[in-house]
Amino acid sequence: MNEIVKLLKEKGPLTGKELLEKSRRDALLLWRFCNETEEIYTKVVGKRYLRLDKRIQGYARLSPSILREFLTYTVIGLNTDFTKIEVKAKTLLESIERISREKFELSKEIISQLFQAQKDHKEIEKKTVFIIAGDVVYNMAHSELRPEVSTGEMVKGSDLDIIIVTEDLSEDIIKEIDQSIYKEKYYLIKRPAYREEIDYIIKDMRKVENQLHFNSFEFMVASKLLHEGKFLYGSMRLFENIKKMLQKKRIPEKLTRLENMAIIERVNAKSCLLNDPDPLSQDEYTKLFYTKEEVEEIF
Repeated sequence: MNEIVKLLKEKGPLTGKELLEKSRRDALLLWRFCNETEEIYTKVVGKRYLRLDKRIQGYARLSPSILREFLTYTVIGLNTDFTKIEVKAKTLLESIERISREKFELSKEIISQLFQAQKDHKEIEKKTVFIIAGDVVYNMAHSELRPEVSTGEMVKGSDLDIIIVTEDLSEDIIKEIDQSIYKEKYYLIKRPAYREEIDYIIKDMRKVENQLHFNSFEFMVASKLLHEGKFLYGSMRLFENIKKMLQKKRIPEKLTRLENMAIIERVNAKSCLLNDPDPLSQDEYTKLFYTKEEVEEIF
């Protein structure tokens, strides 16, 4: 592993992904080395936020995963290169924030253009709200290529998580909304200029109210996405009503408690990965180091 120190002397500060590609080392071993070596300084940028994971007791973990954090959001260098590390970290953070803004603006543009062209657009605007959630709203979106699950096509990083909530809207119009977004979803995946994935769900206010009972994994995820969600298009009245319902059901407080659990889980996971002398099973490895899917479920 002395080659890693030599590499950092020659190349200067690198992101985790850059260091992994240049060193050709195992990701977990490289992460351990960078966290245990006194000569090496690591700088993590961006935010940590709650992700709900069915495989974790209590469901609470932090996002990004330890592996994603290391590869995408960490700058590694020698402790003698502190200033260079800070400069590269600042550039990296600016890039992540730019990607997040671009994905948000793209989502807004797609949805507004798609539904302003509909014959029922006035009714859609009054009785529907389009909300974006996920990495984008935390300014933590990335553009690392990854395969889209249903097609295997490569897409650019964080998907566009869109929740569509309706109120007293006819089934025909709901079907029209669904077909329009489904068609746009595959257009964006296939088009080389975009390679973006829309992940979406359509539900009515009755379902939202039921999900805010927060008494199952699926309801917890749905509540979390609505809590973090930002307005994209449609009815601001509906959007504000949903936010009021979340407050009434004390969803923010419940999510804060889960996030505090996730912070403790992250500390324990790092300690286990650094200090456990025994080889990890594949299941333990994936639970602690990364998630099988770096995307949120949408309910």
